[in-house]
Amino acid sequence: MKELHVGIVGATGMVGQEFIKILDQRRFPVDALHLFASDKSAGKTVYVRQQEHTVQETNQDSFSGLDLVFFSAGTDVSKQFAPIAASAGAVVIDNSAAFRMDPDTPLVVPEINPEDCQQHHGIIANPNCSTIQMVVALYPLHRVSPIRRIIVDTYQSVSGTGLPAVDELSETSKAVLEGKPVVARVYPHQIAFNMLPEIDVFMENGYSKEEWKMVTETRKIMHAPEIAISATCVRVPAFVGHSESVHVEFTRPMSAAEARRILAEAPGVKIQDEPAASVYPMPWTSAGQDDVFVGRIREDASNPNGLAMWICADNVRKGAALNGLQIAEAMMERGWL
Repeated sequence: MKELHVGIVGATGMVGQEFIKILDQRRFPVDALHLFASDKSAGKTVYVRQQEHTVQETNQDSFSGLDLVFFSAGTDVSKQFAPIAASAGAVVIDNSAAFRMDPDTPLVVPEINPEDCQQHHGIIANPNCSTIQMVVALYPLHRVSPIRRIIVDTYQSVSGTGLPAVDELSETSKAVLEGKPVVARVYPHQIAFNMLPEIDVFMENGYSKEEWKMVTETRKIMHAPEIAISATCVRVPAFVGHSESVHVEFTRPMSAAEARRILAEAPGVKIQDEPAASVYPMPWTSAGQDDVFVGRIREDASNPNGLAMWICADNVRKGAALNGLQIAEAMMERGWL
């Protein structure tokens, strides 16, 4: 298999560090690795496969000779540098929201729509973390009985906001337990022992941008613009792992047993569904895992064509870095990279 010259933009962040980890764990064929970040992080040393790498400042000359570049440095950085990297000849896999809804940019979850990668013009978008885990679980069911409607409530960990939020949860939890005053810096309110129904900014329609991403991205990935979707996204005091309560309406009734049979054979899905024995997905146990975990599968008592389920996944891993790397793996397997 051809070995690639690979770059990672945002290499010192949580997702960038996860990219570095899984490149090694999955033995991705890297001939040369180039790490990029902001000027504040430039000069830092990172060890990859027992080799020392110096993080370089991202600039317009960073991408010459690279075959593949993973971006995980935020929307503004992607908007500025991803087109430059693509123009230099690299395939860009971007983890930000910058290009997800661009009609000329594929939005890909490899278990669902890897063929969309063929339509790229240099940039492929990695979906939002909460969207990825939901569609991995729902698409196999959708193929059997098309989905009409999705109601989803998410419970999202602080790692989705980044390392400063992880630090804030640690610090404020300690302060609360010690009876000291709490000052929120990352979030508008204290996150320790609390929940915040506010992720990203609110839109004129009353939804937050995070919630609307789940609506628009799900339709694009599944090629199903007709699905009715409503989401409520909540930040919770968990460090890693997003959880989702999902209610789905199909075109025909689907039993819980049928859904379990389908999902048991679905790529990237693991069933944990023995509630009588307290076996169900949890963010704590999904952390560090590659799969999307599904449990509490049951017929929806409010809808004869409905199912309810509980879904968990590692938002930094499958919800970001791993999905991006799986896009590259799928392209290499098909000779597209």
